[in-house]
Amino acid sequence: MRQFLTTLSVVWIAACIAAYVYSHQQHISSALTLAVLPAFLAELALYLAPGFARVRKAFDALGAKPLRGALLTAGGVLPYLIETRRAGTFHLLSFLELLALVLIAAFWYVWTPRSMGVDFLFLCFMAAVYLSRPFDRMYGQITPHLPLGILGQLMWIRLGLMAVLSMRGLDDARFGFIPTQEEWRIGLQHFFFFLPIGVALTYVVRLGQFHLHPRSWWTFALMLILTFWGILWVVSVAEEFFFRAFLQRVIARGTHSETVGLLAAATLFGLAHLPFRGFPNWRMAIVAGALGIFCGLSLLRARSVRASMVTHALVATTWRMFF
Repeated sequence: MRQFLTTLSVVWIAACIAAYVYSHQQHISSALTLAVLPAFLAELALYLAPGFARVRKAFDALGAKPLRGALLTAGGVLPYLIETRRAGTFHLLSFLELLALVLIAAFWYVWTPRSMGVDFLFLCFMAAVYLSRPFDRMYGQITPHLPLGILGQLMWIRLGLMAVLSMRGLDDARFGFIPTQEEWRIGLQHFFFFLPIGVALTYVVRLGQFHLHPRSWWTFALMLILTFWGILWVVSVAEEFFFRAFLQRVIARGTHSETVGLLAAATLFGLAHLPFRGFPNWRMAIVAGALGIFCGLSLLRARSVRASMVTHALVATTWRMFF
């Protein structure tokens, strides 16, 4: 618990500093910033919790699945209630819609038996909600340059994580936000394995071309670092956990074949990118499917999702900063 609380303190301090700087850059009033900041701080605390094994064990010890499902539901709507009440943007219909989605996710493994089909349907439900982006509408936008929908996106990720880790129970998940030295090495290694293939595919399918943004070197370096850590702790956490640590392993166990699990998860990972910048984006799907193979290999080599998170984050950062 001490590690979690220390991490949370550092994250909260960084969030407050970022809120101050961002509000001044975007000319957002102090009153409005202070109105929404508590919701972001609450969400960050709940978002970090699944990444710490001791916190997850403490949550599991609270009681039976129905009680934990109720707690996950309460935690799912808490940041929304804080934000909308303080900002004066509460809408009953939006709240009820959000509550219905959270209830389904939180109680999915309370109401259903444990099977590969149930797991696949759960992932389809979580992905369908996330890709349809309903949280931008539910949470609203009280001023330009203040994307409150990110509260819902973060909530949906950590709700899915806790539903799988606590309610379903995922054996030897080895999930966390900070890779070990060995996981860094393996993740970096598979990034370099994928790099020539990814660049070649990008040009062959005409997905993009090399391009450096016109920034000063220190601005570019800062953006590179911030982009990497942002992708590692949000995009990679979600996609690698659900596609690799969960789906790939479930399919591998169901078919008794690591190869089938690897290829099936990579294929579905690619298909999930079809809506990217206009449906159907087959170019992105092909490149993402190829990346999925190398992320899956990284997972198998390290026996940890944190290694595949590193591979994924390095590739996504390279794409955003250089293409």
